[in-house]
Amino acid sequence: MTWQPFYVGDGVPRDVELGDPPPWRSFPRQTLHREFQPPPGLISAVNAALALRRPLLLTGAAGSGKSTVIEQVAAELKLGEVLRWHITSRSTLGDSLYRYDALGRIHAQRLGGHDAIGPFLELGPLGTALVAVDRPRALLIDEIDKSDLDLPSDLLDVLERGDFEIPELARYTETDDTVEVRQWRSDDTTAVHRGRVQCRQFPFIVMTSNGERDFPAAFLRRCIRFTMPKPSVEALRKVVEAHLRTSVDDERGPVDELIKSFVQRVAAGESLAVDQLLNAIHLLTGPSGLTGEDGDAVLALVLRELSRA
Repeated sequence: MTWQPFYVGDGVPRDVELGDPPPWRSFPRQTLHREFQPPPGLISAVNAALALRRPLLLTGAAGSGKSTVIEQVAAELKLGEVLRWHITSRSTLGDSLYRYDALGRIHAQRLGGHDAIGPFLELGPLGTALVAVDRPRALLIDEIDKSDLDLPSDLLDVLERGDFEIPELARYTETDDTVEVRQWRSDDTTAVHRGRVQCRQFPFIVMTSNGERDFPAAFLRRCIRFTMPKPSVEALRKVVEAHLRTSVDDERGPVDELIKSFVQRVAAGESLAVDQLLNAIHLLTGPSGLTGEDGDAVLALVLRELSRA
């Protein structure tokens, strides 16, 4: 069977059945934590972070499963839905703690004279993780090496003290000591007394890094650090079987040859992500049948090195 494209470029309308998407591209997104295979040493690192109430800093290549670790831990330990803070160069500590819609409040005051401040405050992902609860929350701080240079240092005090102040509420205590504030992307609220949020159970925090920068020693010593190993052929076979629900029995078949080629390229220093391999195998084993010269061209596109434009 040869590669059967959906789009042929002739401009003629036609009915095309696209088939089922890969499991990791189905929406709403389904977590794949059950399929995650922890590499040697990771379980010990997670347990150390849990016992010491320290953040876990995971370093590794894109697609190595760093973000999936916290999903598996949160599900296994019943820590609730994972809070997520995706870092960009514009991310600030303040935004992760809380957000105040000052303009919205001013507009509401002009319209009706309503002076309540609570409806215009929302805790950020880190702020929500620090809410006083009996069970720790799970927080993913994703790609922290993409942050401004000062952000890791800005985190130190919050990670040590486990609390923070909302100045707008601290000033508001003249009229009300306690204000209900909405949690991150939720209808749930938490009572903030005199403007201070203080955790009772330090959250389980996983910070991920692609290894693109160095961090201050003061920051690193407050973390449990683990580097995800480069994938082996056997480990990738398990990943493929878990994600695609297919067995990789034939060690000379096209799927296994693709896995071996992928491992060799990574070992040689090429920047490739595991999800690229999964994409390639999905195309190779899917109903369209990715073979022939056209198929080879598509595989080359999917498995293109990440460090190249």
